Amino acid sequence: MAAAPRKNGLLEEEEEVVRSSAPPAGSALLPPLYLPFLPPHFYQPASSHEHKLNFKKSKQACLSYIQDAMLQKQWKRAAEFLTFYVESLEKDYSKEHVGPSEMIWRIGTEILCHHSHSSIKEFNSFMEQMKTLGVKRYLKVCLEHVFHLLCNGLIDEAYQNLSLAESWRFGEQTVIQDKEIKLIQAYRGLLDYCKWSKQKNMLLEHGQDGFEDLSVEQEMHSCFRKAAVNLKEIIKIPGVWDQFVKCYVDLLEFYGDHNEARQVLQEYAYNPKFPANPNAHVYLYQFLKRQGESKKSLISALKNLHDTVPSHELMIDFHLMLQKSKKRKKRRLGLEVIFAVLDYAGWKENVKAWSCLAKQLKQIVISEKHLDWLKQEWSSRKDWWPAFHFSRYLGKKNWQENQSLSYEKALVAGILLGKDGKYFKYVSHQGCKARMKRFRILKKFVHKHNPVYMRISGLSESSGQP
Repeated sequence: MAAAPRKNGLLEEEEEVVRSSAPPAGSALLPPLYLPFLPPHFYQPASSHEHKLNFKKSKQACLSYIQDAMLQKQWKRAAEFLTFYVESLEKDYSKEHVGPSEMIWRIGTEILCHHSHSSIKEFNSFMEQMKTLGVKRYLKVCLEHVFHLLCNGLIDEAYQNLSLAESWRFGEQTVIQDKEIKLIQAYRGLLDYCKWSKQKNMLLEHGQDGFEDLSVEQEMHSCFRKAAVNLKEIIKIPGVWDQFVKCYVDLLEFYGDHNEARQVLQEYAYNPKFPANPNAHVYLYQFLKRQGESKKSLISALKNLHDTVPSHELMIDFHLMLQKSKKRKKRRLGLEVIFAVLDYAGWKENVKAWSCLAKQLKQIVISEKHLDWLKQEWSSRKDWWPAFHFSRYLGKKNWQENQSLSYEKALVAGILLGKDGKYFKYVSHQGCKARMKRFRILKKFVHKHNPVYMRISGLSESSGQP
């Protein structure tokens, strides 16, 4: 009860903030969204220490209300408080450069992106105003403006803004914002690539004979040159540049420069100055596969991907490649790869993955070779795989939803957990009950090779079953 008056006081304070920013009663209907521009006298000398303290308190309270409104997705309310915040800054005489213009930019952008009454025209106007407020972040604002235009399908407007930003110069600030300049150029290169790709598709669809002149082809080559220059520059800088790399490689491949494309992808994947990036190995693998490279090269690329993301979708291809190898070391790696894949929940119901594991386990069991491989892989999983994959509940669920999945899993469960394992017993019983031949064969196979379970589990023949 004691907290109630305090809460009411806060509500009253908030209502006062709203009243101070609301239009007078009886005034004409104002636009539903208004984010005012900051005037030139944004920073001026403070008149008194007391004023500075009072202003700081009201400013922090207003920012708190804005944050609360944004977290609750109350964009209209947030816009009203931001308007009050800006108006209060206009009256401030503080010398402290605490970067309120950056807060206005970031908060205002978020509000405009979500406000139901926001329009492209209003967003453009706001961003142009923000560009004039702080030269230190001019290019960052330009980039955010461009992203918003692209998200709304305004490609030409975005390209025009990039061109203007690229030509921006402001003394030493131009040098300080060198990274942003390179990003501006890179995104312009990306849009040049999009234009090139569009022209390329037109040529491929209609053929060169479909055009009376070479204007389309000439424009295509012009876009290629501009795109290639900018894309090549950005990918030299250590970073994650997936989309830029893909587009640049596409350009190189189209014009037959496969050596340059290979060099770019190898540098992106293996240069230690670049952050670890699974996609870099994916792009290299896909390129090598398109070029018809040797299995050795493909396996090398996928091995690096496996070391980074053992659950990647390409691990099935990797496993199959390794299984076709005549080298024991690679077949051993293949077993490790497919076990690792099934450690992840996203693969629990993947029939192909279980089929791959079942096939290799069956080969090992029949030949009785390399049981040590199986024992080694199972030893680190026997404490948690039974509950993760082979419970009776999952047996029932898999049987009802996907009998092919339940068959492959039952074979694996029978080998790893023996003929008395919960999953195998339930599924094999249901299969035999339904008079399905392959389940009868499965049951006989597991019963025949039950000693394998004993060996990989470290049990003697006389030990009781779990």
